[in-house]
Amino acid sequence: MSLRRKIIDSEAYARCVTGLISGYLRFAYRTSKWQRIGFEAMDEAVKSGEPVIFVLWHQRLVMSPYMFDVSLGKFCTLTSTGRGGTMIGKLLNRFGFENVSMSSHKRHVALSREVLGRIQDGFSIGIAADGPRGPARKSSNVPLIWGRVSGKRIFVVSYASRGAFLLPTWDKNMVPKPFTKGVFTCEEWAQPIPRKGTDAEYEALRVDLEAALNAVTDASDVACARM
Repeated sequence: MSLRRKIIDSEAYARCVTGLISGYLRFAYRTSKWQRIGFEAMDEAVKSGEPVIFVLWHQRLVMSPYMFDVSLGKFCTLTSTGRGGTMIGKLLNRFGFENVSMSSHKRHVALSREVLGRIQDGFSIGIAADGPRGPARKSSNVPLIWGRVSGKRIFVVSYASRGAFLLPTWDKNMVPKPFTKGVFTCEEWAQPIPRKGTDAEYEALRVDLEAALNAVTDASDVACARM
């Protein structure tokens, strides 16, 4: 392994990078004016001890620490075991989130037990529906799987800020600028998920969830005059 890779994969490097990013996000949040729209139902459920499933697009992931209020309940994200996913997990750890690493080498049964165990322990679960590699705004079936096996309510969430950087990533990840205005949006996706549905039924639900995510994301953009 090269020295460069050893440095990048080191714990010290991860602490340094996530410390800088979390510091910037806190600064951008505190120096801007934010509005929360539609979070009452999700916040009330979490406050009452009911875990929920929290779904967003990967592009809007960076501000998820300010979408879910960890003072109301425990939160756990599903992240990949790749370098990017590991870094995101460590970044979210700084905001009080825990995470479960989703490895292609981890047996499905073992992963299911781990995620369901977290839910049974009172953790809400956060999922980037198109993560970690896209294509952008193309939802996977993962939120449907965990909604079906857990029976928990699903909420689609997003954010936008009037001033923002769009990073040169596959999804043009949005990072807010300081001293701007922003909005967080949330809506419950209340479609019932059958325990033993057909492939066509699950595909129709996936498309409906994708449309709901696009709608709540577009609504946040409109509220910030980005559309």
